[in-house]
Amino acid sequence: MSKSVGEKAYEKGFANERDFGGCAQCAIAALYDVFPELKNEDVFRAATGLGAGVGLSTRGNCGALTGAVLMVSQLYGRDLTNIADPEKKRFVAYRLGKKLVGKFLAEYGTVTCGEIQTKIMGRSFDLYTEWNEFLAAGGHSTACTSVVGNAAKWAAELITEVRQKGVEEVLKT
Repeated sequence: MSKSVGEKAYEKGFANERDFGGCAQCAIAALYDVFPELKNEDVFRAATGLGAGVGLSTRGNCGALTGAVLMVSQLYGRDLTNIADPEKKRFVAYRLGKKLVGKFLAEYGTVTCGEIQTKIMGRSFDLYTEWNEFLAAGGHSTACTSVVGNAAKWAAELITEVRQKGVEEVLKT
């Protein structure tokens, strides 16, 4: 039986985080793997500093969530050449991003990196001084790997749903 796009994105996101780290970029790379037509090196590069709640701070939004929302926004957001956005495209991206936030809240009870770490590993880590402890707690083997996998899966499923049903139909739910 063939794997769904969501399952493929999960597996690729999990493997990327395990093998390379950088949760935002790992989620984006997984989505580029399942949607190669979307590949954009500038978006991928721009996501570099978003890992672990921005700058490894663990104080901001989960990098995997941020990467997933970047991908949805790449598809459904406004363009710089039309920053006035009379069509209100940015509100489509906002609402799709909110759907991803809802998935994180349902699964983890939060969207904040450090709080997600606490939920899945029992505590949050200062990634500049406690890197080895983070790894020993499963940071890149079972914990953040599954978060990145989920972010990629949920974004892939959302993108697929929008492509199949249309954005307006998806936003009704």
